[in-house]
Amino acid sequence: MSQAIRYVGLLVITLLFSAPGFAQSVKGIVKDTTGKAVPYASINLKNPATNGIVSYTITDAKGAYALPLPANMAVNGLVIEVRCVGYKNQSKSITDVQAPVDFILSVSINQLQAVMIKSSRPVLRTSGDTLSYKVSDFSSAQDRVIGDVIKKLPGITVAADGKISYNNKPISNLYIGGDNLLDDKYNIATTTIPQGAVDQVQVIENHQPIKALQNKVMSDDVALNLSFKKGAKLQMVGQESIGAGLPGNYNVDLNAMMFKDKYKAINYLKGNNTGNDLQEDLVSHNFADYMQQIDNNVPATVLSLGSVNDPALSRNRYLFDRSGILNLNNLVNFKKNVQLKINAWYLHDTQRQDYSQRTTIFLPGDTVRYNETQYNRFHPDILHTQFTLNINQDKYYLNDALLMDNNRSINYSDLNTNGTGVNQVFKDNKLSFSNEFNLIKSLRSNNIIQAYSYISHSAEPESRTIGPDYNNAIFNNNIPYAQLVQNVNVPTWFTNNYVSFKIPSNLITQSFRTGFNIQSQTLTSDLSVVQANNRINQESDSSINHLNWTRKKLYAEAAYDLPGSILKVNLTLPVSLQQINYSDSLYALSRRLSRLYFNPQLKVKYQTGIENYLSFLYSYRNETGTIEDVYQGYILKDYRTLYANNADLTQRRNQLAAVGFNYRKALTLFFASLNILYNHIASNNIASQAITNSLQQRVVLPYPNSTDSWTVNGTVSKYSFILKTTFSGGVQWQSNRSVQIQNNALLPFNTISETVNVGADTKVNEQVNFSYKATITQTDSHSAVGASAFHINQLLQQASINYNPTANLQFKLSGEHYFTRQQGNPDLKYFFADAVAKFRIEKWKTDLELSAVNFLNIKTYNALYLSANTLTASSYTLPGRIILLKLLFNI
Repeated sequence: MSQAIRYVGLLVITLLFSAPGFAQSVKGIVKDTTGKAVPYASINLKNPATNGIVSYTITDAKGAYALPLPANMAVNGLVIEVRCVGYKNQSKSITDVQAPVDFILSVSINQLQAVMIKSSRPVLRTSGDTLSYKVSDFSSAQDRVIGDVIKKLPGITVAADGKISYNNKPISNLYIGGDNLLDDKYNIATTTIPQGAVDQVQVIENHQPIKALQNKVMSDDVALNLSFKKGAKLQMVGQESIGAGLPGNYNVDLNAMMFKDKYKAINYLKGNNTGNDLQEDLVSHNFADYMQQIDNNVPATVLSLGSVNDPALSRNRYLFDRSGILNLNNLVNFKKNVQLKINAWYLHDTQRQDYSQRTTIFLPGDTVRYNETQYNRFHPDILHTQFTLNINQDKYYLNDALLMDNNRSINYSDLNTNGTGVNQVFKDNKLSFSNEFNLIKSLRSNNIIQAYSYISHSAEPESRTIGPDYNNAIFNNNIPYAQLVQNVNVPTWFTNNYVSFKIPSNLITQSFRTGFNIQSQTLTSDLSVVQANNRINQESDSSINHLNWTRKKLYAEAAYDLPGSILKVNLTLPVSLQQINYSDSLYALSRRLSRLYFNPQLKVKYQTGIENYLSFLYSYRNETGTIEDVYQGYILKDYRTLYANNADLTQRRNQLAAVGFNYRKALTLFFASLNILYNHIASNNIASQAITNSLQQRVVLPYPNSTDSWTVNGTVSKYSFILKTTFSGGVQWQSNRSVQIQNNALLPFNTISETVNVGADTKVNEQVNFSYKATITQTDSHSAVGASAFHINQLLQQASINYNPTANLQFKLSGEHYFTRQQGNPDLKYFFADAVAKFRIEKWKTDLELSAVNFLNIKTYNALYLSANTLTASSYTLPGRIILLKLLFNI
C-alpha cells in the first residue's frame, strides 16, 4: 500500500511541476487484435534512464489519445508505454513527433491471486482452475504411499482398480511435478511414491495440456498433479521393503525415484506370492476412450478357459500368485520444453484359481443347469516398451509415441462339467506395435494447423485344446477321441490420418478437419479333432473361417469451441463416408456396405457460480459392427459356447444424453454432484441362443433390436472441522432394458440395480484414526419368464482403526464384512480381519512390520451373480491366513 501511495504522489508531483512545460503532443490510437478500440488505457511517457514517468494520459472511448510532450526535453530515447487490465503491456520508442504512434494490444489472461486461509484446520487453496490439498493436512503416520492419502481427500474417490475420480468425474491424467511421466497408468505412482515426499495434491479443472490450444479449444477434463517438497526434488527417493513369512510367503519391493525439474523417474523391482496382483499397476484407465477417439477397434481375445466370474473381494483375498515385475519409467526435460520419455516393463506371473460354479438359466417351460469345477493355472509374460518425444510450447506442439507389446500366456485347466472331466490348455501370444504422431503449429495470423498420423499392427494367435473325448456326440459322431483343438487369429493393420485448421478469436474457435482411416483384417479359425490314433481332421465344414475384412473411412468435421469463463460450449459436426468389404469364399460370402454418416456431438458447461457448474452432453453415433460380427463358421469360444453369425453386418444408432450438476465449496470442504444419463441403442440384428444341458450355441439373426438404459447417480463429500472427519456418501440407480432370443422364445429383460454407500474417515488425534465404509446393493431382474424374477441384496462393510501409542510404534486393525441374501438360498456371511504392527528402529532408520492377513483363516468364499435370466452361484478357494515380517527402509 505504501508503494502505491508513493507512486501516486510522485505522479501527481510530476504532473504539477511539469504541466507548464508541455508544448506539443504525440497522438495515436490503441486497439486490440480484433480491431476494437481499447478505452481508458493508461498511456505513460517514460524515461528509460531513470524509469520515471514524464507525462501521462488515458485513451478516450474510441481508443484515441494525445500525450503531451515536455517543451525543454529531447524526445529521443523516450518511450511510450500502454497499460490496460486484461491486455499485455506494450512499449514503443518515439522516433518522429509528428507521426502517430498506434498500438495493437494482445489479450492477457490474468489468473486471480491464490486464496489462502491461515488456520490449523485442513484447508483447500484455490487459484483459477486449480484446487490444492496440503498432504500433511490429511495424512497419518500409517500412510506409506501417496495413494493412501488420496483416498482420504474430500471430493476425491478411488475405485477398487485404482481409478481416481474428482467429484464423480474420472481424471484424465496424474502429473508428476507437472510432467506426464505415466500417461493414464497412474497406479504406478499412487502405489509407489512415498506420501512424505509430496507437498500438495492439485486438482486441475478444464485441463488443456497442449499450450497452443489453451484458451482456444474447450476441455472439460480433470487432472491431478503431485507437487513435491524441496528435499524430495534434490535427491533420489526410495522406499524399500523385504518380507518373508508363513506359509512360505515372500514380498519384495525395491524402488528408486527422482523428481527433479529436469529428470523424473519411477523405477522399481517387485515380487511376491501374497496375492498382490502386480498387473494392477499397469492398468490404462482411459484406454477405451482413447481407442474410440482414434476410431480403432482392437480385436479382443476370442478364446478362454471358461466363463468364471471374479469374486467381489479385494484381489489379495483370493489370488494365488508368484509374480515379479521390473518397471522402468524415465523422463528427461531438455531446453525449450522438449521431453524424452521411456516407459518399459516386464512382468512374469504364475497364478492359480480353484473354483466351482452352479449356473441356472430359466427358460420358458424349461430350466438349464450347469455344474462345473475348475482348477486353473495361468502363466502370463507381459513385455511393454514405449518411447515418447514431446515438445509443448506456446506456439508449437509435437508428440510422437512408439509402442511395442508382446503378451504371452500359457494357461491350464482341469475341468469337470456336469460330471465329465476334461483337461484344457490355452496358448495366447499377442504381438503389437503402434506409432502416433501429432503436430500442432500456431501461425503468425494466430490460426492453428494440425497434422496427425497413427499406424498400428497387431496379431494374436490363440490355440486351445480340450480333451479327452469332450462331448463326442456333438463333435465326433459319438466316437471317442483324444483332443479338440480350436485355433483363432485376427491379424490387423490400422491407420488414421488427418489435417486440421483452427481459427481462434476472442469469442469462438472454429476447427475444420479432414482425414481418412483404413482397417485391414483377416480372421482365420478352425476347429479340429485329434483322433485316438493321432490323425487330425476338421470337426465339420462349418467350423472353419477365412474371412477378409477391409474398412475404409473418409471423413470431414467442423467443430466450434466457445472457451468462455462462464459458458463453455463445444459443438462437433462430423460427416463420414464409410465403405466396408468382407468376404469368405468357404461360405460364398461377399458383402459390400457403403454408408454416409452424420455423428453430431454437443457439450455445454455453464458456470452457475464461482465453484459450481451445470454440464450437458448429447451425442448421436452411427456405429457398425466388427469382423467378429460376420464370421459364419462356428468358433468354440469356451468349452460350452459355440458362436457363429447368420446376419448382415451389425449397424447401430447410439444416442446418449447426459446432464449433471457439480457443487463445490472449498472454504468448508464440501463437494456434491448429481448426474443423469440416458442411452438408447437401436440395432439391425439380435442374438439368438440355443441352450441345452451340455452346450450353448449362439448365432446372430437379422431382426431389429434395441436396448435402453438409465443411470442416475449422486455423490456428496464433506469434511467436518469439529469432528476432524471426512464424511462421504453416494447413490446410484441403474435400469437396463434389453431383448434376447433363447430357444426360439423372444424374452424382454429389465434389470434394475440400486446402490447406496456411506463412509467416514476420522482423525481422532495424533495417536488414533478410524475409517468406515458401507455399500448396499440391490439387484432385480425381471423377464417374461415368471421363474426368472430375482432379487439379490448385498452389503459390504469395511472398517479400520489405527493406534500410535508412541512415535516409534504403530498398530492397525482392519476388517471386511460381506453379506448376501437371495430368496431360496441361505444367507452368505463372511468376515475377514487383518492386523499390522510396526516398530521404528531409530538407530538403523528402519521399520519392522509384522502383518497377519485374513488371520481368521477364511479359506472358502461363496457368491451369487445375476444377469438377465441367469443366476450363478460360485464357490472359490482362498489362500487363507498369511503371516509376514517385513523390513522397511528408505534410501
